[in-house]
Amino acid sequence: MIKSKLWYQLVALVFVSAAASAQNPFITDQFTADPTARVFNGRVYVYPSHDIRATPGHGRAGWFVMEDYHVFSSANLTDWTDHGVIVTQNKVPWVKPNSYSMWAPDCIYRNGKYYFYFPTTPKDTTVIKGFTIGVAVADKPTGPFVPQPLPIKGVRGIDPNVFIDKDGQAYLYWSQGEIFGAKLKENMLELASEVKTLGELPTKGLKEGPYVFERQGTYYLTYPHVANKTERLEYATSTSPLGPFTVKGVIMDESPTGCWTNHHSLLEFKNQWYLFYHHNDLSPNFDKNRSVRIDSLSFAPDGSIRKVQPTLRGVGLTDAKQKIQLDRYSRLSPSGASIAFLDTANKFQGWKTVLATNQSWVQYNGVSFGKQALKTVTMRVAAAAGATVHIRIDGATGPMLAQVIVPKGSQWQEIKAPLSAYKPGTHTLVVASKTDTPVEIDWVRFE
Repeated sequence: MIKSKLWYQLVALVFVSAAASAQNPFITDQFTADPTARVFNGRVYVYPSHDIRATPGHGRAGWFVMEDYHVFSSANLTDWTDHGVIVTQNKVPWVKPNSYSMWAPDCIYRNGKYYFYFPTTPKDTTVIKGFTIGVAVADKPTGPFVPQPLPIKGVRGIDPNVFIDKDGQAYLYWSQGEIFGAKLKENMLELASEVKTLGELPTKGLKEGPYVFERQGTYYLTYPHVANKTERLEYATSTSPLGPFTVKGVIMDESPTGCWTNHHSLLEFKNQWYLFYHHNDLSPNFDKNRSVRIDSLSFAPDGSIRKVQPTLRGVGLTDAKQKIQLDRYSRLSPSGASIAFLDTANKFQGWKTVLATNQSWVQYNGVSFGKQALKTVTMRVAAAAGATVHIRIDGATGPMLAQVIVPKGSQWQEIKAPLSAYKPGTHTLVVASKTDTPVEIDWVRFE
């Protein structure tokens, strides 16, 4: 494996050019899960776990297989950079090197250092049974991270989360069937109090993945909970970081397609709150290969969290000069429009939009056309019988920007057409078929 700094820089550059988007999932060149999002120096950093496929001798078939961690960052929640691997199982002194159990992590800043917390299986199971939690330390949010020689003493479990209160006291939370919490010492590497079980939560069903934050004097404990068959995201509140907590409600319902897990973090960035979570978009038939998502979140006047409806569109603005992936749509026409994988053998290639009938359409919200006049549109499109496509803004009957004539052909073509009108600013984009035969669209880009 090539590990030079130059290699990781090249990987990051390729990633930005190939998969920069504000759509869900927002990482599309690899499987990612359990995203913890943090703001450091005005930039958002996401620390997810990294699902991979099991192969002979590498992980357990049919289960979670995770050997390392990447970190991703963005200044605008639209363009994401992969900074490469920051911690890997065979480079941590105390970790069983073939356990493939580098599960949900967290990262926090304190006193000039970045502390990365991760759960996994230790080498010596005669001393430590099951999962425990370790720490790696860096001078920058992207590393290099140096793992500590031993895990945190007195902690057994998974899903570490760290919260630093306004008085400077740090807390570590984790899970193992129940959710636990304790104070951390100033060095961020040792517990400073007895472990407390946060026992006011539902007694039935698995609870894991704690994420704690404070807002307007209220402490929020958020967590996945199997109330029925799969995990939904719930929350409880308290006047103290360690409770007692009062269960308040549901942040996100169970996956409509049966993804068994969900794991999340909440983040305020530029006066807007966001929910980071995961789903199995790129692996719909196997929910141990997951992908991270973002959607907007808000609070009611009484401080309660309004339930988040998951979207494919995600958040942020999309530059009209980028490839706009219409398949991460805001709305589809009531009939005739559908989404499919470009290549079912390689789902990392993403999706396509299929407009099967005349007047079928797809709408994509939040496209920034800027101030400088754009003159052409290019579509990557395929239509065996040929097609005519109209591109409009601000609704299906809004101003028409272009008419694109697609020649006959079952192969993908990049077709360029002139714009008949231009409107600066931010608009919804509507692409509609004017043909009775199917037309498939990969992306649209303006120039």
